[in-house]
Amino acid sequence: MNPEICVYAGSFDPITAGHLDIIRRGAAIFPKLVVAVLRNPSKKGAFTMEERLSMLERSCAGIPNVVFDSFDGLLVDYMRKIDAGVILRGLRAVSDFESEFQMAQLNRQMEPQVETFFLMTSPEHAYLSSSAVREIAMFGGDISPFVPAPIVQEVACKLRK
Repeated sequence: MNPEICVYAGSFDPITAGHLDIIRRGAAIFPKLVVAVLRNPSKKGAFTMEERLSMLERSCAGIPNVVFDSFDGLLVDYMRKIDAGVILRGLRAVSDFESEFQMAQLNRQMEPQVETFFLMTSPEHAYLSSSAVREIAMFGGDISPFVPAPIVQEVACKLRK
């Protein structure tokens, strides 16, 4: 597994300023950062896979070592498929650590060659989640502080009641 290839996986439904912060910081550490959108058949997202990938690409324009992809199934299987050696995870709070630690241990058990790298979110994004952004947008609130500028209008229009 190549330790120079790092994967930041999530639903990104939609990408938030917090996600973008982790992407920028991860891209500064790893030579190649793959931002991978998980296809979860048990969840109906607010945005299609194509919309999520498009929003990610537009939000991350100008970060040269970031590429985008989607996958389904286990993350460790995807890591093997693309020969990636590191999983990047953002932590907002201690409660995130508990579940992320458990997932990292399970991933390590399934694939010992994969390491998990945790980044603490920047304090200004510690409260932020995609679900909070969706709810604010549904009720017509201003989401511009919470999502990357290139996608504010798209997210607001799609989610507004």
